[in-house]
Amino acid sequence: MKRILYGICLTLLLSGNIWAKDLDTSEVSVLAKTTSSWDGALLPKYARGRPEITILKITIPPGTQLPLHKHIVINTGVLISGELTVFTENKKILHLKAGDPIVEVVNKWHYGKNEGKVPAEIIVFYMGIKGKPITIKK
Repeated sequence: MKRILYGICLTLLLSGNIWAKDLDTSEVSVLAKTTSSWDGALLPKYARGRPEITILKITIPPGTQLPLHKHIVINTGVLISGELTVFTENKKILHLKAGDPIVEVVNKWHYGKNEGKVPAEIIVFYMGIKGKPITIKK
């Protein structure tokens, strides 16, 4: 009787393992892994304080230029549709198309401009500190 139970348990364990492998069709792609922003500057050390994560979906209509601004926290995102060009005050330029990741510049004045014909949509993740701003406009 014990042999039959062991046999059944072993069969269930092995078949469960096979099913798990069959169902695992997930795929992982690294979009960005870096210690620097898109302009090559090293990212700053994390600030001290209670972490506060902010996730924004920003839609920029065609022909729209965002105001000159800077982020005082590390942030990263993915352009999910459209096109976006980012300009820094010191004349560095980054062109993004749908699917492109960005590790944004920190403490540098910059702006984005949608030079395309459709809205640019970007999801941005800000690693901030509770009670402190994530963006400052000039």
